[in-house]
Amino acid sequence: MAVRILNLALLFIAGAILGAVGTIAHQSTATVAGVPVPWGITVALLAYTCLLIGLRLLNAGRAQALAAALGTIVMTFLFSLKGVGGSVLIPDDLLGKIWVVAPIVIAAIVIAWPRLPQRGEVSQNGLS
Repeated sequence: MAVRILNLALLFIAGAILGAVGTIAHQSTATVAGVPVPWGITVALLAYTCLLIGLRLLNAGRAQALAAALGTIVMTFLFSLKGVGGSVLIPDDLLGKIWVVAPIVIAAIVIAWPRLPQRGEVSQNGLS
């Protein structure tokens, strides 16, 4: 039981680190042929999605993916608040709004996704 709690705490911290790095990088853009490409939010959301999907594929339950998702969502929420000097890390623009909403939507989809039966596993109605 202690190992499971430690595992969930470490996954929460890993999610929080991903949320912090994603918050810092989500506004990064590069200009390609005169068109701004938002590579920061693309990489941050891709890394977040891969983390959650990987946790769901590796573990039978949803608790591990939920812990990592909560870490990212909590960190994103904390960084969206105004600081002491009035500065904010997530501005009220399109990329900022996407960064605040997308992790919640991705977490809901990945965590709610049903577990697919493994090959050779018998379902409840007796059919394989």
